[in-house]
Amino acid sequence: MAPSIVSERPRESLMSSQLQAPEPEHCPGPESEQAGKGDACDGCPNQSICSTQLPKGPDPDMPIINQRLSQIDHKILVLSGKGGVGKSTFTSMLSWALAADEDMEVGAMDLDICGPSLPRMLGAEGESIHQSNSGWSPVYVADNLGLMSISFMLPDPDSAVIWRGAKKNGLIKQFLKDVHWGEHLDYLVVDTPPGTSDEHLSVTTYMKETGIDGALIVTTPQEVALLDVRKEIDFCRKAGIKILGLVENMSGFVCPNCKGESQIFKPTTGGGEQLCKDLGIPFLGSVPLDPRIGKSCDAGESFFDSYADSPAATAILDVVDALRDQVELSVEGLKLN
Repeated sequence: MAPSIVSERPRESLMSSQLQAPEPEHCPGPESEQAGKGDACDGCPNQSICSTQLPKGPDPDMPIINQRLSQIDHKILVLSGKGGVGKSTFTSMLSWALAADEDMEVGAMDLDICGPSLPRMLGAEGESIHQSNSGWSPVYVADNLGLMSISFMLPDPDSAVIWRGAKKNGLIKQFLKDVHWGEHLDYLVVDTPPGTSDEHLSVTTYMKETGIDGALIVTTPQEVALLDVRKEIDFCRKAGIKILGLVENMSGFVCPNCKGESQIFKPTTGGGEQLCKDLGIPFLGSVPLDPRIGKSCDAGESFFDSYADSPAATAILDVVDALRDQVELSVEGLKLN
């Protein structure tokens, strides 16, 4: 199925054909309330076109999105300010760990549109989605674990997705509006790309009314990663997203032969645990680096099933338990309020 499945509304298509020049880098989009008014609009040849559009009314898709999301008990965003810290890897392992409870229905949504990797990590590469009267059906990698990714729509796994922000936002909206996860979902784990850009703003805006339980932030111990994680934490606070906790990935190396552990990325400022103390957010735990994690992800297998004796497996399961405790505390807090 080609990526052209992402449709644009007629007015938006007409609008695009009227633009005199490409949109600037930080264009708010012709359908935004800030169209023609934002800082990026100053000096843009399209400013007068955007500012004279028809008045923007309520988004007609929001009631449909709210109805879809109302059937999901818990929604968790997995964030990292920096790429390469193992965010998608941890998302896959979190999904496997949650789905290990056969009474629980779990969904994983891959919002890393330009670099989708969850299909490979969850063993669903090469699959395709199907459309029915109920909407798009996710690809099920286990009886109780479904996955949705743009990778399933690409004609070739090596095809580059070269989209501007507006088209990315359109796909995210369709993922939230059209994917039929079944009658009920206990957990929806959303894997996001690094940074604080279009994808993050879109998913938080569309999911705001039905509520996001919170964000799980992934980092590695070195200060280079923590610099960007601080920005991600600031984003969550400005966007009103509860931070469920931070996990320090690759905090040490476990030798598969002798089981000895040594530090690879030595923390220079105290690592993730010290950051949590400084900023007042929960520290969920540290996960050591085990080469077999990468091997399991490449093979699309559950790391816990293959290497249950690894210290990394124990550490990840402890983090998942701590995360679920934070989710329950969040729910209790909402009930009290």
